[in-house]
Amino acid sequence: MNRKLFMTGLLMLAMTMQAQTAKKFTLNLTDDGKAQMVCFLPENPSGRAIVGVPGGGYSMLSNTHEGYQASDWLNKQGIAYFVVNYRLPHGDRTIPVGDVEQGFRIVRDSAKVWNINPNDVGIMGFSAGGHLSSVISTMSPYEVRPNFSILFYPVISMDERVSHKWSCINFLGKEGYKDPKLIGQYSTQNAVRSHLTPPACIISANDDRLVPVVTNGIQYYSAMRNAGNECSLFIYPSGDHGFGFGTWFKYHDQLLQDLGNWLKSIPAPKEDAIRVACIGNSITDGFGIDMRAKYGYPAQLQGILGDGYWVKNFGVSARTMLNKGDFPYMNEMAWRDALAFKPDVVVIKLGTNDSKPENWQYGAEFKQDLEQMIKTLRPDLVQPAKKGKKKGKAVAQPVGPKILLCTPIPAFKPSWKINDKVITDEIIPIQQEVAKQYGLQVIDLHTLMLNDGDKVVDDGIHPNEKGAKKMAEIIAAAIK
Repeated sequence: MNRKLFMTGLLMLAMTMQAQTAKKFTLNLTDDGKAQMVCFLPENPSGRAIVGVPGGGYSMLSNTHEGYQASDWLNKQGIAYFVVNYRLPHGDRTIPVGDVEQGFRIVRDSAKVWNINPNDVGIMGFSAGGHLSSVISTMSPYEVRPNFSILFYPVISMDERVSHKWSCINFLGKEGYKDPKLIGQYSTQNAVRSHLTPPACIISANDDRLVPVVTNGIQYYSAMRNAGNECSLFIYPSGDHGFGFGTWFKYHDQLLQDLGNWLKSIPAPKEDAIRVACIGNSITDGFGIDMRAKYGYPAQLQGILGDGYWVKNFGVSARTMLNKGDFPYMNEMAWRDALAFKPDVVVIKLGTNDSKPENWQYGAEFKQDLEQMIKTLRPDLVQPAKKGKKKGKAVAQPVGPKILLCTPIPAFKPSWKINDKVITDEIIPIQQEVAKQYGLQVIDLHTLMLNDGDKVVDDGIHPNEKGAKKMAEIIAAAIK
């Protein structure tokens, strides 16, 4: 009788799995098959996908409760799931990083076939796999960086004194794990960037004795929060290390509920949304605005434009248009990301920091550097636009995004030696000249916000939340 009940239970489980998982198959990520990806496609796809990265201290792969066991629950939510069985580093960190990046390429390249939104692909890593996931989330190129991250009791620090010693040794190598430069570089709380590092959910137990949460997961959370990025932290009273999706975990049901609610809170951009890239300095970044990922001008612009648009913030504080400035924008990861984003609309708002004396000494090169940015975005504008068109000649279609060139907002105070006279008398005329030469639209924020000294923070330079709202409204009207 017990055997019959057992067999009936197995049959029911198999039927349930079949109803939730439409297809399971394995792909080789390397020619020799030493790295593989096990794929679980749901019966009713939501368009969302997650790439799973098992733990194991970079010495083995714990790919059951930290891998395959998640497939049933994720597929039930309509989420496609892909477990990467990566090769171990043995001191060569490029090996596992390359395997996971290859998994991301395949998922996004196969998005249409597998009913996946390529702009809604997350990563979920456990322990050392959490570290690897955080490396991919902070350091990998835009094309293979996830849209969100789920980190279970992650190794974050590569300092063996406050982390998991063997993860540090195996990832950095027997010599590398003693190198302060490498330790700092791959302790991923140091690699978090405003707007560029995807939203994260960190899950751990208070009594984790293997990977201390205070010096690992909480460090990543703090870096994300300080950068104004979206991040949530769930620390359960007990569970030690390595509970994963195991049903033995005391708080298993609560974990699934918390994770499910968090996933619902992460919006997925529409595949056909109009892409808007906001390029700029600290004013675009949202300096002075708490949780600027929600309340900076690009975020408020998203709210005004609606889900038919996908607005991304590529602002970086202190950056200049001038390539000889102290911090040139075009040297930044944000610039590379903005290009890889393949925007339909680009809003450029640079020039404020260029007005500082140490930067404006190179002001004679401002025009050529602005032209360089424009020509990189729009290869068809190598030759300046000409008035009118020849009779009978077809007008060439633009190659690249629509470019909106914003003037700096007024500098109500000379903080950091920012000079409003240089902005008005020298920088804005160059912007207007270049815009006219190349047929670009100018948004004169300086004039439109001249009477808005009450909408900036105490430094007189950066908009507060109300100032960011006004900027968003002005720019939204120009986009529409």
